[in-house]
Amino acid sequence: MKTMLSLSLMALILIGCANKNEDAPTAPPATLPVLDVALQSASTDTEFPVAIQGKNDVEIRPQVNGTLDKIYVDEGAYVNQGSPLFKINDNVYRQQLNNAVAGLNAAEAALVNAQLEVDKLTPLTQNKVVSDYQLKTAKANVGIAKANVSAGKAAVAAAQINLDYTLIKAPVSGYIGRLPKKQGSLVGTADPEALTRVSDTKEVYAYFSLGENDFINFKSSHNGATINDKLKNLPPVSLVLSDESVYPQNGKIDMVDGQFDKTTGAITLRAKFPNANGLLRSGNTGKVRISMAQENTIVIPQDATVEIQDKLYVFVVDKKNAVARQPISISGKSGNNYLVKDGIKSGDRIVLKGFENLPDGAVINPETPKKSVAKI
Repeated sequence: MKTMLSLSLMALILIGCANKNEDAPTAPPATLPVLDVALQSASTDTEFPVAIQGKNDVEIRPQVNGTLDKIYVDEGAYVNQGSPLFKINDNVYRQQLNNAVAGLNAAEAALVNAQLEVDKLTPLTQNKVVSDYQLKTAKANVGIAKANVSAGKAAVAAAQINLDYTLIKAPVSGYIGRLPKKQGSLVGTADPEALTRVSDTKEVYAYFSLGENDFINFKSSHNGATINDKLKNLPPVSLVLSDESVYPQNGKIDMVDGQFDKTTGAITLRAKFPNANGLLRSGNTGKVRISMAQENTIVIPQDATVEIQDKLYVFVVDKKNAVARQPISISGKSGNNYLVKDGIKSGDRIVLKGFENLPDGAVINPETPKKSVAKI
């Protein structure tokens, strides 16, 4: 009797469990957007830090020593080539010029006197009145006098040059930098600091460096048998300023240094940018952005990836619509997209979003977006 009662209770429990399982509905597969992976063309942007200099960036230094009498310009002013910048007290150099002129006059007078002696002795020597020795001595004195005249002329020219150096003019057109010296300061040729700097910034040069591997990739990515040929075929480059804004005019890479720096292992390149409006100044910093065309590459949105322990993953959808997490490696970026080096191939499908809580093997209902998400 007890046995039959136990069996009846077990039967009731099993029936109850069966009914409970029948009542629990199965959750439908999640509907998620899926991208069909395909090969396409894209361009990658690579950025390198740059230092900007004017096309002509000239230090202004005194060529003579003295007291700074006048300063004709102000910091930041624009000056034309040949405009006066500074005046050094010229009293000493004007006196040196006067002394040199006086010495030249004396030398010229001595030459005239020596020539008169030769003229006087010549007929006397011909008539055997005086010896040839006296005439030769007189002619030698003429040669010495001529040499003294030449030396006097050189002294006058040197004194004139030094006098001219007291007025310092702009060697190029451009903007004036800082003026560390003030009126009345003692200046000299051995000063460690320049009087100022004049920067011609109608065009500016942006210097940047490439490591050895980057330079090899740079050369292999562009057509041309020589470096000069490659430079001619390079596309324009853009300049990203320190505030992340893009300079409105494109530039052109026009120079590659002749050798690598032994200390850094990098080679320097130069990009030239027009700057007619003076928006850029020497000393500006930023980044030069180089675009490289990539053919037949796989492009996926960055939002379709997840980063786990410094590795990127996507969720691949198989033929049965089951998902699996797949690691990928990338070769670059293009806007908000990744260029995939390997991990997925053309014809694969990946989940675009909503995959955060998907376990491996989960089945989804794939939905193809109306428009491609990976816009280039």
